[in-house]
Formats: sequence, C-alpha cells, structure tokens
Amino acid sequence: MCKTIGVKDLNALMEEAIPASVRREQELDLPDGTLGESGALDLLKKMLSKNVVAKNYIGMGYHGSHLPGPILRNLLENPGWYTAYTPYQAEISQGRLESLVNFQTLVCELTGMEVANASLLDEGTAAAEAMAMIARAVNSKSKNQFFISEAVHPQTIDCLKTRAHYFGMELVIGDHSKTDFASMDKLFGALVQYPDTKGRFDDYSGIAQALHKNGAYLTVAADPLSLVVAKPPSEFGADVVVGSMQRFGVPMWFGGPSAAYLATSKKQVRRMPGRIIGESVDRLGNPAYRLTLQTREQHIRLDKATSNVCTAQVLLANIASMYSVYHRKDGLQRIAKKVHGLAQLFASEAGKAGMAVGTGAFFDTVTVDTGKSAKAVVEALQAKQMNMRVLDDTTVSVAFDETHLQEDVHALIAALKEAGVGGSSPTAAASMAVNGEIDNSFARKGPFLEQKIFNSISSETELMRYMMTLQKKDLALDTSMISLGSCTMKLNSVSSLAPCSWPEVTNMHPFAPESQTAGYREMLTSLEQYLISCTGFDACSLQPTSGASGEYAGLLVIRKYLEAKGEGHRDVCIIPRSAHGTNPASAAMCGMEIKWIEDSRGMDVSEFKALCAEYKDRLACLMVTYPSTRAFFEDNIQEICATVHENGGQVYMDGANMNAQLGLTSPGMIGADVCHLNLHKTFSIPHGGGGPGLGPICAKKHLAPHLPGHCVVNPPTAGSDPAGAVSAAPWGQAGIACIPWMFCTMLGKQGVLDSGRYSILNANYMKSRLEPHFDIAPTNKNNRCAHEFIMDFSDIRKKSGIVEEDIAKRLQDYGFHAPTMSWPVPHSLMVEPTESEDKAELDRFCDAMISIRKEIAKIESGEWPADDNPLKNAPHTQKEVCASEWNHCYSREEAAFPAPWLLQRGKYWPTVARVDNSLGDRKLKLRLEE
Repeated sequence: MCKTIGVKDLNALMEEAIPASVRREQELDLPDGTLGESGALDLLKKMLSKNVVAKNYIGMGYHGSHLPGPILRNLLENPGWYTAYTPYQAEISQGRLESLVNFQTLVCELTGMEVANASLLDEGTAAAEAMAMIARAVNSKSKNQFFISEAVHPQTIDCLKTRAHYFGMELVIGDHSKTDFASMDKLFGALVQYPDTKGRFDDYSGIAQALHKNGAYLTVAADPLSLVVAKPPSEFGADVVVGSMQRFGVPMWFGGPSAAYLATSKKQVRRMPGRIIGESVDRLGNPAYRLTLQTREQHIRLDKATSNVCTAQVLLANIASMYSVYHRKDGLQRIAKKVHGLAQLFASEAGKAGMAVGTGAFFDTVTVDTGKSAKAVVEALQAKQMNMRVLDDTTVSVAFDETHLQEDVHALIAALKEAGVGGSSPTAAASMAVNGEIDNSFARKGPFLEQKIFNSISSETELMRYMMTLQKKDLALDTSMISLGSCTMKLNSVSSLAPCSWPEVTNMHPFAPESQTAGYREMLTSLEQYLISCTGFDACSLQPTSGASGEYAGLLVIRKYLEAKGEGHRDVCIIPRSAHGTNPASAAMCGMEIKWIEDSRGMDVSEFKALCAEYKDRLACLMVTYPSTRAFFEDNIQEICATVHENGGQVYMDGANMNAQLGLTSPGMIGADVCHLNLHKTFSIPHGGGGPGLGPICAKKHLAPHLPGHCVVNPPTAGSDPAGAVSAAPWGQAGIACIPWMFCTMLGKQGVLDSGRYSILNANYMKSRLEPHFDIAPTNKNNRCAHEFIMDFSDIRKKSGIVEEDIAKRLQDYGFHAPTMSWPVPHSLMVEPTESEDKAELDRFCDAMISIRKEIAKIESGEWPADDNPLKNAPHTQKEVCASEWNHCYSREEAAFPAPWLLQRGKYWPTVARVDNSLGDRKLKLRLEE
C-alpha cells in the first residue's frame, strides 16, 4: 500500500500527512491492550456488577420494559439493523424506512395528531424543539413568553430553561390550574404533562381554547403507553405532542438511548425538527419510501435555524415500532390495562393499610402522603432495593410498569408499613376498583391502530420473517464497506456491543440512588478519562446525546465562560464555509451571529486575521473542523487558533474527523478550547440506521466550571457554574457508553493509535489508486489527504452529463453504499474507508469506481446514449432485470453484474429503482392509512 502511495513506510506517510508542529509524541493514557476481548469483558463485568439492580418505581418518564426476545436477537443484536447508516440513499434503505413509517403511524395513532417525525433524542429536548418550532410558527415579536406547568417532569423543565435562554424567551413556570391563560397575551405557547409528573390526568381543553384565542399553541408531553387506553391529546386541543417511546420495549439504560417523538398538524410539517419518512415512487412507478423534505432547517436556514437536529434514534424507534407490531393493538391494550391495574391494586391496598393516597384520575403513578419524612421513607425502601420518588417533604410517588407483578405490589405495601407509613383505619382508596379501566372521563373511546401491520402478526415465526424481509432490503456493513466521508462507518465489534444487553446495564433507572450505581459511575468516569487523554484536554461531560447536541453544549460552555468573565457581549462566531450545517445552526441556537470564512482551498490566514480583528470586541469563538472538512490537515491551524485567542475568543473544534487524530495529534495540541466527539463515529458506537449517537464534550480547565449540570442527579463532571442541562438524563445515553469503553480498553494505546494511522493509510491508498481516473480535490502540500478524500466530478458532468448522483446510484449495482455526496465540494463524492476495511475490500471499491469511469467513457464517446445507460438508470432492481422485456442498449449482465465479485460473494439487489425525490416532497404521504 505504501508503495502505491509512494512513501517508504507508514511513519513516512504520517510525516507527510500531518504537520510536524501538531504531531503528538506523548503516548495515549489508555490501557496497554493486553487484556484482549475476553479480558476486557471480564473487567467490565466486574466493574458493572457493582451496580444494584433494584425494583424501580421512580417513573418520571423512565420505566422498566420487556424487550421481546425476537426483537433483541433479530434487531438490536443484528448487524443488518445496527450497522446501517442514515437512510439518505433511499433505494438501499427501504427496510428501515418502512419500519420508521410504522413508527410514525404508531405515534400519530396514539396522539391523534396528523404527522409525526421518525424520532428525536429524548423527551426533554423534544419539548425544547417543540417550543422553538411553535415560536417560529407564531412569529410575533410581542409574544416571547412560554408557560410551563410545574407538573411537567423536572428534567424537561431543565432542558427548556437551557434552550430558552439564548432564544430570548421568557419562561413562566407555574400551576396551570390556577393560571389565567386568557389574560396572558404575551404567550406564544405552553407545555403541560399528560399524565403529569405526579401521575394525574387533567383536562387541558380550557387551556387550549384560551391559548388559541390569543394565537398561541399548546404542547403536551404525553406517556405513549397511557395513550393506548387514554383520550389522545388531540381531543383536548393539543397542537404539538412530544414524549418518549422508551417503555415500548426499550431498556432504561441509565437514561438512554431511547426514541423520543414529536407529533403535530400537517401545517407545521416544514417546521418540524428531525427526520420525516414519506412515500414517493421510483423510476418504474412503484411505491418507494424516502426521507421527506430533507433540506429543511439547518440545511437550508443555516444561521437562521431554530433546530440543529440532523439525525434521529432510528434503532430505538425501530425497536418501539417492532414492539407494537409484535404485541399488536390488543396486546398493547392488555399491557396498558395491566399496568393501570397494578397501580389500582397498590392504591387499594395502601388505602386498606391506612395510607393517605392522592386523589384524581391516574394511569400508572400513585402518590402517598407518608405523614413523616418522605426522604427517610424512600431511603428505608432503597435499603430493601425498592426505589421510589420523593415528591415533597412528606409525599412519595410510586410508578408501575409492565415488568412489575402483583407480588411486587404486596411487597411494596409491606415495606411501606414497616417504614411506619399508614394507620389503623382504612382510607378512601381502599374501595377502589381493581379492573384495569381508567377513569371514564379520560378513557379512549374512538378507533385507533386499525392498520393491518398492528393487527396481523401473531407468532414469533411471522415476526422473525417480517424483520428479515425488511433487513434484506437494506445495505449495511454486513454487506460491504460504507465509505461515507465524515461519517466514519467503522467496525462495531460484537465484544463492544455485548455489555449493552447485560441486566446491570439495561435495567438501571437514571435517577437511581448513587449507592446502586457504583459500577456505572466507575465505567463512565473511566471513559471520561480515556476521552480526556485522546483530546489533550482536562475535563469531559458525557451528557450530550449526539454530535449536534455536543456542538450546542460546547458553544453554551463558551458563552457561559465569557459571561462569567463579564464579556457576555461577545456573540460573533466565525465558521468556515465547508462546515456541516449543524455548526451554524448550533451557533444560532446559542444566540450567536455567524460570520463566514471561505476555505475552499484552505483558510487564508491573512483574511482570517482581518476578520478576527474586525470583530475583536465581539468575537466569541471559531468553530473549526480538524482535519478540515476539505479532507486534509491544515498547516496553519495553530496560528488560526492563536489569532482567535489574541482577539478574545475561544476555539471550538468539531470532532467529526477525530478518527484521523487518534494518538497522532489532539484538539488540545492544535489550540482548541473545547470539542465534541462523535462516539458513534470515532469510538465505534453503531450508527443504527440513523441513531443512536453520543456526542460528549471535552474542554480545557478554564471551561470546566461550565460543563452541563442536571437538576435531579448532578454528575460529578458538572461545573460549579454550569451552562445548563442539554439532555434529559444526567449522563445522556449512558447505556451505550460501554461500547467506546470497550473500544479503548481492548485496543489499548497502540491499537487506538493504529486506528488513526490505518485510516489515513487506507484513504491515501485509495486516493492513489483513483487519481489516474478522477479529479481529486486539493489536498495538502505533499498531496496527502487525512482519513478521507474528495473526488470532484465537475469535469465529468460537463463532458458526459453524468452527475454525482448517477455515480452514487450506480455504485448500488456494484453492491456498495455511496460515499458522502455533494458535500463539502459541489458535484463530488467524499470517501472515508476507516481503519476497519482490509485491502481486498478497498480494492473492490476502487475497481468499482474505475469500472464506472469506463462506463462514463462509453457515454462520452457516444457508444451509450446520454439518456439511456447504466448510470442514468441505476440502480437496477431484480424485477426489472428479470422481466421478459429489456429495452436498453446495454445488457442485463452489464446492468446487474458489472463486477466479478457480485457472483462470487452474492448479489445485493436494491428493492426499488431510483426514487423520485421531488414528487415525494410535493405530495406528502407520511403514514399508513389502512
């Protein structure tokens, strides 16, 4: 490989690719890598065994659930599902797109709303997204207030406080039952919980009417399992409904990941955050799913965006979707009635034991006035491994879920009595009926979930085959390499993933007492130290739940730091033109004014210095990606960072390309102050078809006091003057943190270093093989790229009419996922092979591209017509190739089997032909109707 590149050895390549001034000499402070897979698993098992898996009755939006075995084995633990990428290439993503349409349909049916997205990150941030969305919908300078019921979950209120601050919104938090909404003409919206954080149902129709008269909107945070049996929020006037689908088969995982949802009316669809799946048709007129309205929010509005969400929780949304398919409508109803029945049984037995039970309609949560210190009662039950919630000085709440049994209720009552709760005379709750039927005034009456998919599968065999049918429609890493530039689709090793299914990982409530979570905390602290070493920084927060969430958190920390210094007026953020769309969106959400800098051939230092000097009194930060999004290490990065500091600003580094830095350089060395890390890229968490992700931030010492905190359980990394919560859970998506921990522990310092070295080797090798055939975008002065490179098709486009999309779709016929298309260079493909692919796979991809170049030559010469050739017609489906008629000038073999390995390794068939994107945007069909 080095011979092909033209270097003596790997060390020589590193010297030519990475500027000497930023090359790292110090070893990574990681394990020595001698444990191997089994040793690392044993060590982690001992660590996590320190967790105490207690009976949880805490609730607050996190509940025990049963993940059905067929879904565990055939979806969560199946690389055909967890290694797939975000479904930008619709033709090779039809399986998970169908499953996500099921998810959107499920959410619409439960909430009664017209449209839903394909999931968001968590309930707290989904509520914040809803707030921003309706503010944009109202679009009134005179309306800058947002009301939040004090009966909303506290972690959700925490997230809303953070989000509202730099949007210039005034939050009004109070008792919704005592608020005169009709007189509050400055409100653009309100948020209520259904059932609320104390477990009570309330009729919000009067609030909705008052808000609507004033041109404001009502958002409802709703528990979806309760909506199986309870009146949907649409029936009392909700405009937006948000929540978490966690209890639909997704483990608690100490806070995440799980799929949140947002549902609203059709008129808001172009303002909705996140991904939306819709139906269009393909080239042959057949129905086909695709991502709808892809160029919304940050992709088109950039510095005017109100959301930076660029992905979803696809793997978890698919679990929730399949959970509903598996149980069917009648099964979901049985589960909901069982849960409510357990709550009724508890209330009845508590009443018989003389306990003062809260009144009102409820679903799964019951409150008890203990008549004594609620904290002491809760601690007494924690000693018996029963966790409940302190509501106030004397009141506790108890929440039930599908994992609880009748004997749990009786054990809980006995423990409360032993703690001195109750009296000699029964209370009113003693006569409560135990029948699983909720209060009639809140009961769901109308038909719902009538679609065939939620009422037809009645055996594990059928479910297994349905999931396999969908899986075979998608191309994931189990088929071939996915060379997406800036996305780092590397191996997700089985040993890294195995702990995600351990009970001491899955069954932990994020608000469980510290005495029960020692194993989790030790593992998370260890991971933080690994990341600190890799970045060369001093502190780390694991709370951000995605790369975009990490961007937002990092910029919040900078703003908080500047405010603490008395320089809160600094609000200018400089961003290179090549930046991902989430960069300006994140800056806009932090109230910053974006100033762009051209970097098509690398950043011009003199121009950059002039821009910094122009805004020296207002400069807050630079957002920079390193290696640059243009795919090489810039020589002058330290000078650029120093210039920012000289002008009073801070440097935020986007960690999207961190895979090229591992052990070779670091954000701390180049002069950055804070960075986010995409653990679903560099540190090997699976992409899951478009989520989950994990985007922690690392920072220098001076920024550490401002790392995110949490109002319920404050993590040890939280600063003394925190920027605010950016996620609903204290450690974000802690349940998948064991994956990067295993990655670092198994590989050790040398293996992690080699990950970076081999990713640069693989990219330069492929670039060298393809340079004679394609134009390569400018690289560094030594003609070396970093871990990715860009092929520019502008000249091919002019000569042949073949565009980058044609090449991307033709690659599907060769059995490959297309590289990143049309970004950051127009008319290009950006290729990132990662360190995980062997030379044979790299050569197969290069051979495919060279073969495609020969096909283009036939079009340029006129041998093939410009409008009827394998590229313009790609991809070719099995149905088309096997049809009795074939009216193309090229053969069926040329269409479907253009390379020898397709016969040797097996042919992947796209299940639809090229999808009509514009039709799907014009005629929105976003859910199942039948």
